[in-house]
Amino acid sequence: MAVLGSIIKSAIDLRDNLVSEDSPVEAQQKVLKNLLEKAQHTAFGKYYGFKKILASENIEQSFSKAIPFHDYNKITTEWWHRVHEGFEDITWPGKPTYFALSSGTTGKTSKRIPVTKEMIEAIRNTGIKQVGALTNFDLPPDFFEKEIMMLGSSTDLEQRDEFIEGEISGISASNIPFWFRGYYKPGEEIAKIADWDERVQNIAERAHEWDIGALSGIPSWIELMMKKVIDHNNLENIHDIWPNLQVYTSGGVAFQPYEKSFNKLLKHPITVIDTYLASEGFVAFQQRPDTTAMKLVTDNGIYFEFVPFKPEYVNKDGSIAQEAPVLNLSEVEKDVDYVLVMSSVSGAWRYLIGDTIAFTDVKKAEIIITGRTKFFLNVVGSQLSVNKMEAALRKLEQQFDIELPEFTIAAVKDDDEFYHHWYLGTTANIEEDKLSEALDTALQEANKNYKVAREKALKGIKVTTVSPNVFHEWNAKNKKKGGQVKMEKVMDEEKFKDWEAFVKSIQQ
Repeated sequence: MAVLGSIIKSAIDLRDNLVSEDSPVEAQQKVLKNLLEKAQHTAFGKYYGFKKILASENIEQSFSKAIPFHDYNKITTEWWHRVHEGFEDITWPGKPTYFALSSGTTGKTSKRIPVTKEMIEAIRNTGIKQVGALTNFDLPPDFFEKEIMMLGSSTDLEQRDEFIEGEISGISASNIPFWFRGYYKPGEEIAKIADWDERVQNIAERAHEWDIGALSGIPSWIELMMKKVIDHNNLENIHDIWPNLQVYTSGGVAFQPYEKSFNKLLKHPITVIDTYLASEGFVAFQQRPDTTAMKLVTDNGIYFEFVPFKPEYVNKDGSIAQEAPVLNLSEVEKDVDYVLVMSSVSGAWRYLIGDTIAFTDVKKAEIIITGRTKFFLNVVGSQLSVNKMEAALRKLEQQFDIELPEFTIAAVKDDDEFYHHWYLGTTANIEEDKLSEALDTALQEANKNYKVAREKALKGIKVTTVSPNVFHEWNAKNKKKGGQVKMEKVMDEEKFKDWEAFVKSIQQ
């Protein structure tokens, strides 16, 4: 038996048993009060009367009534531009240490999102909670002695004036606790390499030196890294070089689309744990094995609100109408799509990160990510969210025994008739007409709004199949490889023309 692993596992268990937690609703009430107290003397807090809100009988209700929703453009234009310029006490006391650079999946230029020392601490504490939750997954004691491969963006952060900038995964990795550094791979030297291909090549060359027990990162990039390690070392699967690999933690992207292709790289199944780390904070993590849902982090620097995800509340640019109703954690319902709204210790107030979620267990505050507000296709009333698209593609995978890890879609007009044009990433050789028919059928069976649209103005589906690598190369061309980069699932007409031209160019 691994003695050290048993000691570590027992220490984690003991800590969890000693720490008592408030209910999620009570924790959220305390977080909101703390946020308002800390920021009441900032320019934002004075402007919106945080002192008055704190003195009200219902702080949550007063807070939601007093402060408008903010997307990145609104809060930057009105407030964060002064933070960027170095002014103090704007939306949070003092100045942030870092800015998280995020173009998300749709932006043409990087957003600069403040990351304060309090947010760094909150992310670190949630990371420790996530490690603690591993004891719930029936892992052997020696797992806790193994190394963890964290494949995020480069930790070689850039200095810009008095601030340090980089993607949130790079910022987080550069602030890991000292006691964890011995477990962390690929290590500081390789993690600083900015070029993703070079970084992965270094990992492949040194993979034999490490005893990896867990992987962490976005599925598509972790999968490409494993393929590189396998190819470079002439292996059958990743367990040939990392036999003790037992856990994979996925970050901010649903794992299910990648499950079939991912599992082909393994010798035996491993435990998959979902996490939700955004540029704005560590939102949620999977706490127990008998679910694929994640527990909202309700007691650690972020206050959450929820707007019902309905077409009448969502503007064309993905922002939310100011008159949209909003709920707190005590008011939400199970299996309803909500737009996630956050207020945090980084000075984000009623901020829209662009994600939609649904609760699978309200009492436990467990959620799944269901899509993006911008990735909502409602041309001619089809009302297709990403989770409905993903569910239809999983049916296709079963029906044709194929892998469909990547896709993008746009509503196109052809001879005055609307179609949904899907690009599916697959290596399978299936007739596109058969895929179109099956996909159309799956969507109609699962979504009554889509079925109604198909009976009226939506004339059908067109499917084009391409290699999954095309999606990776598109990301490399428009943003960069690795890190937090995710593929656009829904494109507007202009972006879709660029996409089609790109596909055509690399297939010639």
